[in-house]
Amino acid sequence: MLNPVRDNIILDVIEQETTTSGGIVLPGSAVEKPYRGVVVAVNESFAMPDGTVKKAETAVGDIVYFGKTHGTEVQYQNKPYLVISEEFILCKESHHD
Repeated sequence: MLNPVRDNIILDVIEQETTTSGGIVLPGSAVEKPYRGVVVAVNESFAMPDGTVKKAETAVGDIVYFGKTHGTEVQYQNKPYLVISEEFILCKESHHD
């Protein structure tokens, strides 16, 4: 598996639905870039530029929401992933939902 460095995390992106609840199929241009993903790899802690150590706010298995323009898509073993800085994670779903 890929191992992120510093505050980066690796996401398995959750693709958006291409069919509306009414059954209308949306063309590719009408579907926005995915903005949710499942964390598949994260550093539990990492060094900040000032030398302090910060604990990660995400964990493997978390479903997170991120800005649409952030992250870098990578391929690993023929599967796409998104590498993104934890700073660009907007929120995560509660495990109690």
